[in-house]
Amino acid sequence: MTTEPTTPRADGASPYPDAPRADLVEDLHGHQVADPYRALEDADDHRTQAWSRAQDDLYAAYRARVTDATAGTPFADDALHARLRALLGAGFVGAPAWRGDRRFFSRRTGDQEHAVVVVAEGQDERVLIDPLLLDPAGTTTLDAWQPSKEGHLLAYQVSHGGTEQSVLHVLDVTTGEPVDGPIDRARYSPVAWLPGGEAFYYVRRLAPDLLPADEEQYHRRVWLHRVGTPTEQDVEVFGAGKDMTTYYGVQVSRDGRWLIVSAAAGTAPRTDVWIADLTAPGAHEAPVFVEVAVGLDAEVGAWVGRDGRLYVHTDLDAPRGRLAVTDPTTPGLAHWETLLPQDDVAVLEDVALVDDGDAGAPTALLASWRRHSVSEVTVHDPRTGERTGAVPLPGLGSISGLVTRPEGGESVWFSWTDHVTVPRVHRYDAGTGAVTLWAAPPGALPDVPAVHTRQIEVTSADGTTVRAFVLARADRVDPDGRPLAPAPTVLYGYGGFQVSLDPAYSATTLAWVEAGGVYVVANLRGGGEEGEDWHRAGMRGAKQNVFDDFHAVAEHVVVAGWTTPDMLACWGGSNGGLLVGAAVTQRPDLWAAAVCSAPLLDMVRYQRFGLGVTWTEEYGDAADPTELGWLLGYSPYHRVVDGTAYPAVLFTVFEGDTRVDPLHARKLAAALQAATSSDPRERPVLVRREIGVGHGARALSRTIGLSVEQLQFVADRTGLLGRDAR
Repeated sequence: MTTEPTTPRADGASPYPDAPRADLVEDLHGHQVADPYRALEDADDHRTQAWSRAQDDLYAAYRARVTDATAGTPFADDALHARLRALLGAGFVGAPAWRGDRRFFSRRTGDQEHAVVVVAEGQDERVLIDPLLLDPAGTTTLDAWQPSKEGHLLAYQVSHGGTEQSVLHVLDVTTGEPVDGPIDRARYSPVAWLPGGEAFYYVRRLAPDLLPADEEQYHRRVWLHRVGTPTEQDVEVFGAGKDMTTYYGVQVSRDGRWLIVSAAAGTAPRTDVWIADLTAPGAHEAPVFVEVAVGLDAEVGAWVGRDGRLYVHTDLDAPRGRLAVTDPTTPGLAHWETLLPQDDVAVLEDVALVDDGDAGAPTALLASWRRHSVSEVTVHDPRTGERTGAVPLPGLGSISGLVTRPEGGESVWFSWTDHVTVPRVHRYDAGTGAVTLWAAPPGALPDVPAVHTRQIEVTSADGTTVRAFVLARADRVDPDGRPLAPAPTVLYGYGGFQVSLDPAYSATTLAWVEAGGVYVVANLRGGGEEGEDWHRAGMRGAKQNVFDDFHAVAEHVVVAGWTTPDMLACWGGSNGGLLVGAAVTQRPDLWAAAVCSAPLLDMVRYQRFGLGVTWTEEYGDAADPTELGWLLGYSPYHRVVDGTAYPAVLFTVFEGDTRVDPLHARKLAAALQAATSSDPRERPVLVRREIGVGHGARALSRTIGLSVEQLQFVADRTGLLGRDAR
């Protein structure tokens, strides 16, 4: 069963809306670069607005037909909404952040639109922050929160309409009353409290009137803010003279002695770190920074433990990560001593120290690793690094965080999940070696279908082994785990910015598999699954490796009998939207359909919009002749060829997106609509746009609504609606 999404005009002309088009060709470093849909970059242009409204109408007509076609199937609007809500009905609970006897955590019940922040003392719990109470419309999102060291104050950041333009507030934990804020321009700002809660360090952009209009998103500085005082009295302590795209991290040791600042230009895989002793006279306002690691081609994270040692987690000379230690008074590279060396296969993710809670001398060191995307936790001697044991995990899945109490102790908390298990918080007791369930989500656990999951290995174009997870309903595979018959399949990927697609619970995935489809998650180069070398093998001039890996996985699942090209869809968002755009324009023969969400697609001009200038280390700089060549080699907007039979494509964009401008989707949608030779009734190119949301967090109902329409599109276009989904 498929719908007819568009109705051709009687005169045989294109059913797609007319787009403003110009014969614009620019000479860029000797390349003749066409940009026919430049006008669609301007969201305020009346032609763009008219085109967007016409796309809305086209998509609405398609939706009306899909609603009719899905009636009586698991993909009917009401049925799919209900099933996704049931699969998400358990809600969410996060690992605790301890401050004395108080513990803070995030929680969402199954019917709440947003997670809330809860404080608990013993059995007594109170909600401190509920975004829905701040904004009943549901468009305000909670971006971050950080309790003071004593737990009597809470700093938190919210943004509105999907903009991610965080505004910082401080409240009194006991009374719930506000004590400071709002402080604007605090996007992506950490908060590092000083003992006593009278002041904190944080990151804030310079005032707009000090900057050119196109640089207002940048120029961050580290400031000291005293609670209750005007921000005009904040003291700038770090950041002057650094690259305008620099992001900063900031932390203060538990005893308040050490301030650590980290800096990275944009998303470059390099971090500089400094440390300052705050016990020196006047050091709070004018800290004297000493280099921990500056100018190295490596990422570095550093912190001071309860034992007074400086710990350094780095990929310097260790692409899969290692842990080193030194004295904070001699923090430089020459003094580092490796405590945990690089593993031959696994990637070091996190570490935690446990002790007896008295003097602070650690009794054990825990390390979490990612081995081909699957988590494991090992136990080590904290002085020598020698492995002494392992933490038993609930299964083959992934963990997040190793959380300890600031005052020490033998307990460690972490969240664990896999593809079919809702995340739950577990506690490890270093004294007994036991792992117990600490907290489950507050709602009813969903009835999850029996799912067969396997990890496959695929050979990419250059011989590299690429892995992927394949999920199918258990009754759709034979006893050896092979497919009984080809089925409609979704291939999902990302492949960038060191992001790892580890096993994770997904209602969207389970709804698709339950209905009889196959879902494949590809671990591509550019991600972090196999360490920094794996990341760098898929960035800058090597970006084509990511797309080759994706195509290799697609070809493999076809050859292995999981699916066929006329039943295969690709799906991705953000950098994964770029992946999908490249897949559609490089290998249109592989796909029946594509879901391209919040994508980057014009790689010649990407750095002019949103946060694009911060990504030049990942993709390349179009102002550089050589790097422009890399970008033109795969830029989806520039790879469109007239007369090509492109697959059906659904672009989903969000008008509040300040990270990736919706102009990318507008331009490629217009180009594909003009170029494709596919029958628009069978393989339409459509745009779904949403107002009041952005690139990141959103309300539960909006999340479900988006997933419903994306799932219906791929089910319709891959033929799942016409198959037995019982």
